[in-house]
Amino acid sequence: MLNPWRLRLLTRLDTLGTIRAVAQASNLSASSVSQQLAVLEAETHTALLERTGRHVRLTPAGVILARRARAILDHMDTVEAELRGLGEEPAGLVRLGAFQSAVHTLAVPAATRLGAAHPDLHVEVLQLEPHESMPALRGGDADLIITTTDFVEQPLDPDVDLVPLATDPIVAVLPPDHPATRRGAADLATFADEAWAFDMPQSYMATLTLRLCRQAGFEPRVVCRFSNYMLALQHVEAGLSIALLPGLAVDPRYRVATRELVSPVTRTITAAVRRGSPRRAAVQVVLDALRQNPDLPHLGGDE
Repeated sequence: MLNPWRLRLLTRLDTLGTIRAVAQASNLSASSVSQQLAVLEAETHTALLERTGRHVRLTPAGVILARRARAILDHMDTVEAELRGLGEEPAGLVRLGAFQSAVHTLAVPAATRLGAAHPDLHVEVLQLEPHESMPALRGGDADLIITTTDFVEQPLDPDVDLVPLATDPIVAVLPPDHPATRRGAADLATFADEAWAFDMPQSYMATLTLRLCRQAGFEPRVVCRFSNYMLALQHVEAGLSIALLPGLAVDPRYRVATRELVSPVTRTITAAVRRGSPRRAAVQVVLDALRQNPDLPHLGGDE
């Protein structure tokens, strides 16, 4: 009999690529992961892994089982939720991944509304940036994600269904007394000598900001990096830097000025769910709540 936990480890290996990465994601040692995958091979009487030195990769049989395992695990979640709610009410756990600026503006409001309407439904909100959320969805660590299709460094997965939610402009964020606040739209070339606040390397906004600055003809002088937009807003508010941020990330509690870009840049905010198995009622109701989006009418409505 196949063990769901070991199947989950196999799907994570298919997504993450290395035993070490699977171990970190599962809070296990690498040797424990290897041992459990070896047990799975014994259970299936099939070679699932091909070992070359310290590296492993899935055999064709391993790839097939990993892909089928996602559907198996999704179906088990569906059955469990149906038994808990007797099929009458969305029930069970839905893990919703969202990038930082969407957590409090999209994910938490949706979870709050659903908690009041469906007491047997539990929405667990996970902060996952675009480069993290798609692997988490594919590996079964998230049931539904809010991401952006504009992050070209993270290719879209053909096994995922996309549901557009809204658009969000990228804006220049300036100290309130910055000279550029007396002008109109921001021309990035005029900020070549400024100190810049950046997101962490490889993140969506760090990659995008670097690309836009280089397109404007300069290499930005990065004086700080924050994984938290609130810290970046504090730094800009203090007059220590400027930044490019998504409009959703600009909290009105901070005394900063924003300007749209001369060449407008927007990101498409998108929900994503795995395809290939019947969608759980609980996942569908969370997706519907995100699409309705009554808290952010200025960003767009239902698709």
